[in-house]
Amino acid sequence: MSDEPIDQKKSAAFRLRLPATSANLGPGFDAVAVALDFFLEIEAEAAPEFSVAASGRNADRCAKLEDNLIVETYKEILRSHERAIVPLAIRMENAIPLGMGCGSSAAARLAAIALAVHFGELDWDTDRVLEEAYKLEGHPDNVAACWLGGFITATCEGTKVRVARIDPPEKWRAIVALPQDSLSTTKARAMLPASYPLEDVVANLQSVAVLALAFAQGRGELLRLAMRDRIHQPYRASICPLLPVLLPLAGEHGILGVALSGAGPAVLAIVDREESLAGASKAVQGAGENRMGIELQTCLFSRWGASQTIANK
Repeated sequence: MSDEPIDQKKSAAFRLRLPATSANLGPGFDAVAVALDFFLEIEAEAAPEFSVAASGRNADRCAKLEDNLIVETYKEILRSHERAIVPLAIRMENAIPLGMGCGSSAAARLAAIALAVHFGELDWDTDRVLEEAYKLEGHPDNVAACWLGGFITATCEGTKVRVARIDPPEKWRAIVALPQDSLSTTKARAMLPASYPLEDVVANLQSVAVLALAFAQGRGELLRLAMRDRIHQPYRASICPLLPVLLPLAGEHGILGVALSGAGPAVLAIVDREESLAGASKAVQGAGENRMGIELQTCLFSRWGASQTIANK
């Protein structure tokens, strides 16, 4: 954070930029995620009362003050740490679709934490930010990838989040296939069984181990197998109808691997290089042509996580 006096900091515009994320990548349930290069961007400054002006995706929902995840989380953190609640005028440009499995709630909660740290003068380092985000989000993968960028694996020790991070292979690209209807994480988690056969657990352990090394070594030929999952995707396929029609594309048209993006319903396809994007996109669009309203978001993997700046007037 800045060394400026708090009154100067509160009179300046505080800017945040947080990337979308895709978690799980198949077998890495609640343990693996990667940052994508489309963003939630926020500018906030102290004001007489709260206000939100939003543009971009889901602007009408983002602009509502009632039940606004960023505003309510910001207030909650300040109250719980006995800090004065500083009303904010918030302007945001949102490129992360809500309820699609692209880390919108992780980005929103991290934005709220960063705002509370700044305007509440909390002296929190990265470890403390991730701990708070994990407690709010309930799993560490999306928040770690959003805050730190890159490809991450995460585990927890109590409320402490422990992260290993690498830069994704620079030439790889991503296609996020977005259906028309969103899906809540709560509903997606309700589809999962209470226990699993041993062979399914072993298969996932094998896949996720290879997945991490495939990203570390740029071994794209391994992703078709490394992104296979038996823990959550088979149980969510009925409420994520794009998944079963896109999974067979892995290994074809430059598509290295396919998996649900987070809890779904969006599907992530990893592509071997920029030159393959057109053919891969055509194949994805064709496979999903009977699914009304499918939209494709092509992007890079982001090596950069959240950024924070203070703009003096």
